[in-house]
Amino acid sequence: MAQARPHLYLIALGSNQRHHRHGGPRHILQAALDQLAAQAIKLLAVSPTIRSRPIGPSQRDYANAAALVETILEPDALLDALKSLEQRFGRRRTGRKWRARALDLDIILWSGGCWHSTGPDLDIPHVYYHKRAFVLAPARQIAPDWRDPVSGHTISHLFHQLNRPKRLDHRRSPP
Repeated sequence: MAQARPHLYLIALGSNQRHHRHGGPRHILQAALDQLAAQAIKLLAVSPTIRSRPIGPSQRDYANAAALVETILEPDALLDALKSLEQRFGRRRTGRKWRARALDLDIILWSGGCWHSTGPDLDIPHVYYHKRAFVLAPARQIAPDWRDPVSGHTISHLFHQLNRPKRLDHRRSPP
């Protein structure tokens, strides 16, 4: 029987709540990485942790990081493993977006290219990652040359594109 070929994934990690056992957000991210490594998920690279402002109603800043991992898990199986880990850290799915959470794990990119699940749970590449500096900044530290399978742009290019100064429209509006 042939061995399954390993896949590479870029995972985004975020936290903006304390955990009773692990402490603050930075410690939660480290604990999550330790638990990923204890599963059939090999950590190849981990970015430095950054601090970012929240999107939506949450008032707490986030700790964000990215990890490049290797596993034989297919995307849907990896998603199940990540969601299970989030639940062990106290995450509850309430249907409310952008609320405070102890742990948020997202699959951003996959070495297999694109993946679209039949349900609403998983699209690779992640739908909004190219618009989020808190994902691109850590990802650029560990996978700057990884290409988006849709646009063909590298993570480094997407980061610079997102952060370039915007032109002002100098046209006069009608009176």
